[in-house]
Amino acid sequence: MDPGRAFTSASRSLSASALRDRLTKLTTSPLRPVAALHASIDFVPTKIPRRRRLQTMVVAAWSTLLVYSIFLFLMLCSIPALWPCIAIYLVWIIWIDKNPENGTRLSPWFRSLKIWKYFAEYYPASLMKECDLPADRPYVFGYHPHGIIGMGALATFATEATGFSLAYPGIQPHLLTLSNNFHVPLYREIIMALGISSVSRRSCSNILKRGAGQAITIVVGGAAESLSARPGTADLTLRRRLGFIKVAIQQGADLVPVFSFGENDIYQQMPNEKGTTVYVLQKKFQNMFGFTLPLFHGRGLLNYNLGLMPYRRRIVSVIGRPVHTEQCDRPTVEEVTRVQTLYIEELTRIWNTYKDEFAKTRTRELSIID
Repeated sequence: MDPGRAFTSASRSLSASALRDRLTKLTTSPLRPVAALHASIDFVPTKIPRRRRLQTMVVAAWSTLLVYSIFLFLMLCSIPALWPCIAIYLVWIIWIDKNPENGTRLSPWFRSLKIWKYFAEYYPASLMKECDLPADRPYVFGYHPHGIIGMGALATFATEATGFSLAYPGIQPHLLTLSNNFHVPLYREIIMALGISSVSRRSCSNILKRGAGQAITIVVGGAAESLSARPGTADLTLRRRLGFIKVAIQQGADLVPVFSFGENDIYQQMPNEKGTTVYVLQKKFQNMFGFTLPLFHGRGLLNYNLGLMPYRRRIVSVIGRPVHTEQCDRPTVEEVTRVQTLYIEELTRIWNTYKDEFAKTRTRELSIID
């Protein structure tokens, strides 16, 4: 017998034996990737109070409303019998309907639906009033920080879930958002019923011109600030934001700073410091489309640490004292700067007054970065 052939045969026999052993171990041992997955994901218990389930469902529905609106509209477009109606609706959206710039579609009944109560209770979101605001003048509320999406702004100024109308009777708030949102069929009708309007300068002027008791809420930091929204931080993009102050002076509206403690805590965002590839791509996207897409995550419908739903973390929107303005059609740079200084001072006072109560887990102090 050839020694080389014997060695080869033995090697094959040994390899087959080793393979059998490994297969036996594989079938008798648990699947490690699955076990690791279960270990890393914190799944929701099977026994959850019904009210908490309703809160979660309402927030999940709102978080995906834009997608469902587009999907439903496309489904309707697949029905030829509806094409004439759809064509008329699109003509109405594009050329006729001016409600997004006038804020005249607000429905008190829709804003007061019980579903919004569930929405606010999910975090929970609440309102803290520091002083009365007489309904004998218009107001511009500046909301800080922007956060990823601004859920606290929605709960406070677009619904009655936190009791805005009870706290400030006679004042009709209009939360402002990007004009692009009003180009989405069906979705636009829902947000307009909540009193949400376009953030364009024309829209701001049209609403405030209607006189006493009219109010707009601007989430001041915009897309730039959303990129720095992280738990435990309060980095505000505010120094160069003079447009909303100028509009307030031109319309003789008082400026009311609002600091929403917890707004930055409801989502986690991946690292995107200046100079990184992610940051560069996000800024390019913002320059092209006027908004940006933070790369964030929260929790899921059936787990607590993986998904796109916000975390259950308390949001307290503190509405501060108004900064009075004198009406002027053409305010000087000095006047705008003076009012901005008073506004920042009041916003800083709110932070210093309540940070130890509502921002106990902060990692650094309030910072105005731009």
